[in-house]
Amino acid sequence: MLVDEVRITIKAGDGGNGCLAFRREKYVPHGGPSGGDGGRGGDIVMAATKHRDTLLHFRFNPEYTAQRGRHGEGSNRTGHDGENLTVQVPIGTTVFDDETGEQLCDFVADGQTWIAARGGRGGRGNARFATATHQTPTEHEEGKPGEFKRLQLKLKLLADVGLVGYPNAGKSTLISRISAARPKIADYPFTTLEPNLGVVHLPDFRSFVVADIPGIVEGAHEGRGLGIQFLRHIERTKVLVHLVDMSETGRDPIHDFDTLMVELQSFDEDLARRPMLVVASKMDAAQDLAKVAELRELAADHNLPFFEISSVTGQGVEALKFALAERVLTRQTNG
Repeated sequence: MLVDEVRITIKAGDGGNGCLAFRREKYVPHGGPSGGDGGRGGDIVMAATKHRDTLLHFRFNPEYTAQRGRHGEGSNRTGHDGENLTVQVPIGTTVFDDETGEQLCDFVADGQTWIAARGGRGGRGNARFATATHQTPTEHEEGKPGEFKRLQLKLKLLADVGLVGYPNAGKSTLISRISAARPKIADYPFTTLEPNLGVVHLPDFRSFVVADIPGIVEGAHEGRGLGIQFLRHIERTKVLVHLVDMSETGRDPIHDFDTLMVELQSFDEDLARRPMLVVASKMDAAQDLAKVAELRELAADHNLPFFEISSVTGQGVEALKFALAERVLTRQTNG
């Protein structure tokens, strides 16, 4: 189950209190102050990991508290520092301050870390306050509290290619054809209820990642259908593949293309300018070849590469796969 937005609270460890103590040794009749400092509280550290792909675990445990520092002790013994607490998040997680909306961190690489909340400083023991004129101080400090924050976590999948289009345009079938991903496939709209990721392997041992985004309908950027929940997942993609279903009689592929472009632009203007390939899908069941020609001409007018495929028969799939590899892997090398 993909959970891509959660709210959590984090509390770094409080610092330990400084100690109030005096030496009481047999042969030291005038023993001085010996109270040690408190230990520092532990930090909350967030770390990106490739072993998680959802924020689901935060639904069951939304509160995190690091260990506090131990109190100082006599004989000038400093308390142990509290242990840091590491919170793992999927690669692609963006962290926001839940109160101000400020973006605090964006995790884009495996192993990337960020100190989300710092532990409090330990208080000073009374030995710290001794001077030549103040030899028996009773002053000592309490530890400082650790930072407390309310955070909002949003997940944007990291994929090189995003498959977009109307519901039932053939996105899930295509990703199952070119990768090992096995999304649900059926002949009704909104079969895909959450994004699917698939790794496409090439003969030369190179690979790239494809994301299958649930169908986008007119008004998706305003909340219609399922698209608005997942449009953010294609914000990081390098290339978009716009699939247009050619199998339905009476369907207007030009309208479908224009509508999706409006939705992308309304959600994020940069998405509409992203490199894109136009794909006429389900060509094995195409009813009107004249509409295929219209879509090909439209793609040419927008200076976009055009492909005709059938994920069922395999027609054009390999050509599309290698065209994507050429664009994605070239951008990785140059970027």
